[in-house]
Amino acid sequence: MITNSMFWHAIDNLAASRNMSCSRMAQISGMDITALNKCKRRGADGKPHWMSVGSLVKIMNATNTTWREFADFFPPDRGRE
Repeated sequence: MITNSMFWHAIDNLAASRNMSCSRMAQISGMDITALNKCKRRGADGKPHWMSVGSLVKIMNATNTTWREFADFFPPDRGRE
């Protein structure tokens, strides 16, 4: 199962792998530079915020990342062998 925390961890790892901040990655993706800030990962009500597929595709296109490569940024699934 993919959790919100795992998803955002993968976004952070993608940015780090490209030697850039999440703000820079958002900017080159055509989004507001604050779009990937940690404070935006939860709504005002405290519920987890999930990025849209459209925003994820913008990030992947801007960083030349495939779906398979993005999946590699998730932590390993310890529940499966």
